[in-house]
Amino acid sequence: MKNMQKKVACVNDISGVGKCSLTVALPIISALKCQCCPLPTSVLSSQTGYPKYTFTDLTDSIQEYIQVWHDLGQEFDTIYSGFLGSAEQIKLVENLINLNKNSFVIVDPVLADLGVLFPIFDDNHVNEMKKLVSMANLITPNITEANLLAGRKADSFDYDDEQLLQLCRELSDLGPKSVIITGFETNGSIMNICYDSSKDTISKIGNKYNKLSFSGTGDIFTSIVTGMVTRGFDINDSVKCATDFIYDTVNYTVKDQNFDRNDGILFESFLDRLVSI
Repeated sequence: MKNMQKKVACVNDISGVGKCSLTVALPIISALKCQCCPLPTSVLSSQTGYPKYTFTDLTDSIQEYIQVWHDLGQEFDTIYSGFLGSAEQIKLVENLINLNKNSFVIVDPVLADLGVLFPIFDDNHVNEMKKLVSMANLITPNITEANLLAGRKADSFDYDDEQLLQLCRELSDLGPKSVIITGFETNGSIMNICYDSSKDTISKIGNKYNKLSFSGTGDIFTSIVTGMVTRGFDINDSVKCATDFIYDTVNYTVKDQNFDRNDGILFESFLDRLVSI
């Protein structure tokens, strides 16, 4: 009898210290009762927010890794990609998608934040990311990444609802039917803007902005959405769950006055909330 458990191929880096990327995707997607199959793109001793870290690039091993999965007949309900450090890695993920035509594809197009392209990337990387986005069913850019993918100024933040709707339309025109613009700050709240091309409408889901920032919250958000969407939950319901999970966990984490933002948030204390879904 075929195993009915849903299976997610998760393409991202992994850090030994600092809760982000695969370090959070594995427990969160597992808590949501999906099998999380990691495809590590690089291994770090500690995530890059720390003053010191080692970095091992695994690009040369990725194609063989994907081919072995294919040779074994592995099929994935969802393919979820996060940080990709080069155009070559982007192309390798495209190959994984081409080998799994029936997979639902979620792309977190990690490029930039706070109005600035990350220094390791250039315009060519943005263009390559657009090609990957064109193969996705759902994307989760922040507002800076949304601007770059739509060919707008990276530091354009002053959007009303109609302008956000137009931005989402432009992103959807690249290929994905669903768009979630994460972490959009407005009127003292931090919102996630959800767009469904079939309805051509946006919904805003968020909480009061507490002005706190921790490593890995974006990865936690997309991992929760990934697990729930893979299970068949509505995208808006998935975003509401992820938003509330992060809000409550951040507030819990800051009670520890000595906690380093680079360590991430104390999400482990809230995993039972996901297990019960």
